[in-house]
This record gives sequence, C-alpha cells and structure tokens, in this order.
Amino acid sequence: QVQLVVSGGGLVQPGGSLRLSCAASGSIFSINAMGWYRQAPGKQRELVATITSGGITNYADSVKGRFTISRDNAKNTVYLQMNSLKPEDVAVYYCNVRGRTGLGRFDYWGQGTQVTVSS
Repeated sequence: QVQLVVSGGGLVQPGGSLRLSCAASGSIFSINAMGWYRQAPGKQRELVATITSGGITNYADSVKGRFTISRDNAKNTVYLQMNSLKPEDVAVYYCNVRGRTGLGRFDYWGQGTQVTVSS
C-alpha cells in the first residue's frame, strides 16, 4: 500500500509564488516518475510537469520558465515551485507517483490541492 500526502496550495495574488509538495510513503521499493497535473474548472486534467528518477524534467509549455519541479529521493517527495502565478494557473493540482512495491508496479494519485490566483 502506498500513501501520498499533498501539501501546499492556497490563495495567492497574481505574480506570487506557491510551493506544492507530495510525499509518498508505504512499502515502496522504488519510485520512477513523479509528476504534477492540474484540472481547471470545465477542463480536462493536464500535465504540468514530470521528473524521472534520474532528474529529467518535462514541462507544459504554459509553465516553462515559471514552475520548477524537483524531487528528494531520500524522502520520496516531489515538489512544485510555482512562481509568477497567473489567473490561468487556477486549478486543482494533483501529484502522480509511479514505482514499484514488493507486489509490483503502482501508479497513484494524491488528493488534489486547490491553487487560486486572484487579487
């Protein structure tokens, strides 16, 4: 069993910053890709950023240069530093973690956290 605990999110003014974190725990043998996705009202869930176990990152064009994904492998935690936030970044943000336990592969989603950008 794998648990994901998400923290961060909240209300920020345009141009502000927020940091999200997602910590995985449980009977984890290894973690491969970790990522963040978001879903705005009335829209489908979309990729924000991913990071591999080797540190290779991938970003949606809309967040390049503003958001930074990172991970702490010792803590099984992935972070999303969000700078220069815009109203169009408003969404529920979800983390995704893929890896292996002793029983096989897993692909888990954390609970969503709301990010609101408003003056």
